[in-house]
Amino acid sequence: MRRRTRTLIGTIAILAFVCLYGPLAMALADSRIAETPAAVQAALYSILGIAWIIPLMPLIRWMERPDR
Repeated sequence: MRRRTRTLIGTIAILAFVCLYGPLAMALADSRIAETPAAVQAALYSILGIAWIIPLMPLIRWMERPDR
């Protein structure tokens, strides 16, 4: 598969993942995190803001792999 095709597929997959992850993270924040102290909220919001990258790293590596 050419890099350009992988990039297209990966971009669509990333957008789909973020469209699902965003509302789930907001629901979690609204239901659970809002009841915690401010310092804990800041830490949890930071973790939620970065957590979406971890499952997408293999996909990003696959997208950026050079053509054979």
